[in-house]
Amino acid sequence: MTKQLLLIDGNSVAFRAFFALHSQLDKFTNQNGLHTTAIYGFNLMLDHILKIVKPDAALVAFDAGKTTFRTAMFADYKSGRAKTPPELSEQMPYLKQLVAARGIKSYELANYEADDIIGTLAQQASQSDYKTTIVTGDRDLTQLATEQVTVSVTHKGVTEVEHYTPAHVLEKFGLTPAQIVDMKGLMGDTSDNYPGVTKVGEKTAIKLLKEYDSIENLYDHIDDLKQSKMKDHLIEDHDLAMMSKKLARINQSAPLEVELSELTYLGDQTDELIKFYQQMNFRSFLTKMNVEQTELSLEAPVDKPIDYTVLTAANLDLVKQFDQPVSFYLEMPAANYHVSDFAGFVIGNNDQWFVSRDVDLLKQPALAQVLASTKISKNVFNAKAMIVGLHRLGVQLQNVNFDLLLVSYLLNTNDNSDDLGLVAREHGYEDVQEDEIVYGKGAKLAIPADDSVLFTHLAKKARTIDLLSSQLFDELDQNEQTPLYTDIELPLTNVLAQMEIMGIKVDVDRLSAMGSKLVERLSEIEQTIYQEAGQEFNINSTKQLGEILFEQMKLPVIKKTKTGYSTAVDVLEKLRDQAPIVDNILQYRQIAKLQSTYIEGLLKVVHSSDQKIHTRYLQTLTQTGRLSSVDPNLQNIPIRLEEGRKIRQAFVPSHPDWEIFSSDYSQIELRVLAHITGDKNLQEAFLEDQDIHASTARRIFKLGPNDEIDRNLRRQAKAVNFGIVYGISDYGLSQNIGITRKQAKAFIDTYFEEYPGVKKYIDTVVKQAKKMGYVETLTHRRRYLPDINTKNFNQRSFAERTAMNTPIQGSAADIIKIAMIGMQTALKQQNLQAKMLLQIHDELVFEAPKEEIPVLEKLVPSVMDSAVKLDVPLKVESAHGATWYDAK
Repeated sequence: MTKQLLLIDGNSVAFRAFFALHSQLDKFTNQNGLHTTAIYGFNLMLDHILKIVKPDAALVAFDAGKTTFRTAMFADYKSGRAKTPPELSEQMPYLKQLVAARGIKSYELANYEADDIIGTLAQQASQSDYKTTIVTGDRDLTQLATEQVTVSVTHKGVTEVEHYTPAHVLEKFGLTPAQIVDMKGLMGDTSDNYPGVTKVGEKTAIKLLKEYDSIENLYDHIDDLKQSKMKDHLIEDHDLAMMSKKLARINQSAPLEVELSELTYLGDQTDELIKFYQQMNFRSFLTKMNVEQTELSLEAPVDKPIDYTVLTAANLDLVKQFDQPVSFYLEMPAANYHVSDFAGFVIGNNDQWFVSRDVDLLKQPALAQVLASTKISKNVFNAKAMIVGLHRLGVQLQNVNFDLLLVSYLLNTNDNSDDLGLVAREHGYEDVQEDEIVYGKGAKLAIPADDSVLFTHLAKKARTIDLLSSQLFDELDQNEQTPLYTDIELPLTNVLAQMEIMGIKVDVDRLSAMGSKLVERLSEIEQTIYQEAGQEFNINSTKQLGEILFEQMKLPVIKKTKTGYSTAVDVLEKLRDQAPIVDNILQYRQIAKLQSTYIEGLLKVVHSSDQKIHTRYLQTLTQTGRLSSVDPNLQNIPIRLEEGRKIRQAFVPSHPDWEIFSSDYSQIELRVLAHITGDKNLQEAFLEDQDIHASTARRIFKLGPNDEIDRNLRRQAKAVNFGIVYGISDYGLSQNIGITRKQAKAFIDTYFEEYPGVKKYIDTVVKQAKKMGYVETLTHRRRYLPDINTKNFNQRSFAERTAMNTPIQGSAADIIKIAMIGMQTALKQQNLQAKMLLQIHDELVFEAPKEEIPVLEKLVPSVMDSAVKLDVPLKVESAHGATWYDAK
């Protein structure tokens, strides 16, 4: 059989892995503070590729340094690259340790790049009856593809790869692998910083090579080309093109001091690998090796044994012994508990744990009565998920006392994981594995077939909930947060669960019809764009769009990226007045997103059983306390475009002769600001029911009582009002409202003169945050600010802005939560059929029979207005109609 050689471009894959996990940089550190993102991602790639290739020989090639034969040829080669982040550099020595522990040799060669090592070994391997797989993040290596060599280029992280064979290179570029260097010679490479020919991009280079085959042949026939700017550039840049081709060509005869016979793949060096994983704190990789947690290290979780009894229909009477409280957990591995499978359940107390896979047992009176009992209190993790899950089984959950997820979140909103194992670890209890370890992740989600694995996991979860209850309740008391939990967050869980269970009905036919209209509209805009561009192209391709706008239409270049011209929204907004095509492209993007994300996205999540959408509210995600909506996100339906607003026409009542009723707090954050700061001028505007933005405009623009406030002045004042409390800079304000930085600074200075209480509040709250390390809302919701005293200016500035706005945003969030609890109580007390369906930022959405609408018009504002007592009045605006759109 043909032998298999695996060659890995070490620096390239490490770079990809680092940036793929860059957003989780702080989470991927070991006990010594070493960042481990690149190491972790690289190891994921190894796990993936080793299973596929099953190599007989393997090598990871690294760059030896910045100076190579290419820098001798062209001094600026790779000179434009940003300096490697120190968080990545510190991982490189450990990356080589990982490679050795995986049984793979690594190698670097002075004066040459990893590409040259790989190219040379691939050449030798082809002559020695090997099939070679090259793994890299750099498409330049596709020039090495042959019938014996496949180049696997990583994209979207490190485990998704695109396999380049000669056939795939031909399909992708219309070229042979050998022509890749010619293409690079003509177009250059911004990443490696060699020039190519002026204004020749990939598309033009490919076109020329399809006709002339190589750079050399192109120049042999240069006189045959029609006179054009491109021909002039080709003639002028002949030497650059030839040099760039040399720079792009991988050396396949580098003087290696390593031979194929030395590259035998040894497989995992188990003892070394376990020690390495322990050092890196890679628990999930250790688990895959079936290494017991007790073997890991002194810092690792202690695997305490646990006894449990398996419940069956025959021994259900055992649960009758329960006195309060009991800990209960219903396992639903998928995040969306509305549709997740049930893995099993556990119930018990005082180290008596009863487990079962058979969730139908919960319907039996012995268990159902315990769960519904108002006398026996329950300790749980994520009460809302438990309520919804049990409702799917036709079972009630009442009298929840302790919700570990909620309490932990209130104690520190920065630790907002919804994994019981991770939450417990935050509080010093490390007996429970993470769900990802037990069930896998995403498509790999699987309930363990082994009963003992599942039952041990469930029993430990219940024991953890039980043991942490008294400890965390004490911490709540110390923080003066017990009322926040008992009076707001825990009751709100029940309210949200009922809203989620109720769902909101969707007119699928109307939504589909909207989608069809948007498709037609997209087609019309597309044709208009093609006419304005003078040709058809892929509007969604940043590269092609950049060439059209900046090379063909000669629009001014606002910003460049590593891969070419930026066509981001902020760039196009600045070009909107330069050419009609820009406005059409912006419209195209907005409508395309409406169609794909909202129309198609919403249609996918309408439940077939009731034609409703059942969104989930994340109660423990944001650091301010605001609720988030997912599966789907109904808080994010765009309303700036009329087409976006019309999507709400598809949200309808679930009964004939009912209507949608909506009530919205008016300027709630600014009213909270007026209350917290005590600023008399700000309070006066609300006490006199003035238009707050017009009032601010009058003050900062020094206008008289009879001077007219036009829309532009009001818009600028609005930006100042909302920007000030979020710590907006003069630069930020100038960008927002299109004025000079000097003018913006003058606006801010005048604002603080007119509203001195706001200035005093900002100074005071930041000072207190620096002293205490946290800020609080009106209800003592706490947000810790670990960077408030850091020496890093950017991190400290962000923490200071957070200190300013969290009490405002958080208090506004608290107020609407209190209003929701009050509304649910009021609807029940008045025996109304009306149901609360949605919370969208500062808005509550209901459905009700038409005859109850007059009642709601009085009841809802009265409850919302009285949610809390502020120094300024709260104001609620209501509307109703046949659809959610009509109610807005």
